[in-house]
Amino acid sequence: MKNLIYILLLFISSNIYPQSRLVVTPSDNVEKILESAPEGSTIIFKSGIYKVNNIKIDKPLALEGENYPVLQGNKKDEVLTIKANNVTVKGFKITDAGISYRQENAAIKLVESSDCVIENNILENNFFGIYLSKSYNCVIRNNYLEASNKTETSSGNGIHLWYSKGITIEGNTIIGHRDGIYFEFVMHSLIKNNFSKFNLRYGLHFMFSDSCSYINNTFESNGAGVAVMYTKNVTMKQNKFINNWGAASFGVLLKDLTDCLIEKNHFEKNTNGLYLEGCSRITVRMNNFISNGWGIKLMANSMNNYFYGNNFITNSFDILTNSRNNFNDFSGNYWSRYSGYDLNKDGIGDVAFRPVKMFSVIVERQQTSMILINSLFIELLNLTESVIPSLTPVDLVDNKPSMYQININR
Repeated sequence: MKNLIYILLLFISSNIYPQSRLVVTPSDNVEKILESAPEGSTIIFKSGIYKVNNIKIDKPLALEGENYPVLQGNKKDEVLTIKANNVTVKGFKITDAGISYRQENAAIKLVESSDCVIENNILENNFFGIYLSKSYNCVIRNNYLEASNKTETSSGNGIHLWYSKGITIEGNTIIGHRDGIYFEFVMHSLIKNNFSKFNLRYGLHFMFSDSCSYINNTFESNGAGVAVMYTKNVTMKQNKFINNWGAASFGVLLKDLTDCLIEKNHFEKNTNGLYLEGCSRITVRMNNFISNGWGIKLMANSMNNYFYGNNFITNSFDILTNSRNNFNDFSGNYWSRYSGYDLNKDGIGDVAFRPVKMFSVIVERQQTSMILINSLFIELLNLTESVIPSLTPVDLVDNKPSMYQININR
């Protein structure tokens, strides 16, 4: 019975999209061939350079390149615009989508499309790289995107999603755009195994995008790091945030987030490892904060957040807050500066640790005082403050500091 149903579905499918395979070369009229191709056709592009104006796809097709044929735009328009479901684009080099602040031209733009696959393409010298608008259940996989514009105003985003749902973005490399990956009003999407580097503003930037997961991505040396705003129910696991240095740079900036999980990530050599403003019910567990300027900056309007099982190692300052009070919970973290003891050998320090240093508060108010960071006077100042707190919050304390570095890979 099952076999009969399968054969029936196959028969119906083959009648909806009769299979056809067409081959084109650089000397062919590509637009005309695509226009006349039956729905469901596979179009094979032979190697070579195809100088095209804006190619428009309005029916289910599979476009496949042999040896990365080049779709070269006219530097004024979009290169490939898709307004159809079940479209595949793979194996191309696509260049020269023109700058347009009104049209937001892209190498590949999907508009109100679903079940499309964009994979194994090389996109160079485009305004926007891959742009999805009101699209659903699509896959963006294993593409290489690089742009070389020098200013944020003349650059678009690498992968840009607006008002989309159920999108998988996997294994892409994005270099030199304004934002590497940008989301706005995106729901239930998965972002994993991507590499975002040397982008002019943020490696990842999203807002109003609930219930998405970011797993095993690397964001390195981007202008201002990663920014996440006005969102809830986000999971960020096993990502790397590295070398984001600058006066306003962050490993991750969280603003107005609720009910999120930040787990097993690696924050290293950022001006600010993790910055929280207006956040609540954020769980930050089993992360590495290593050699950052500030490990965590926690603003006074962030409450009911949980920090436990993290490693704080050789940061200039582990924690900074602008509040005299504390409404968050720190417990079981490893602090490389902790100098307490463990008489009963249970792995937990017998003396509580105060991670906010008086000097970090002074530096926040007067940055030029940073020149005194390694002086004996500052050490005495911090020691006095730890005994009799005057500027730092009395109750921001880790009462169970770990004596040993925590293995976050277990």
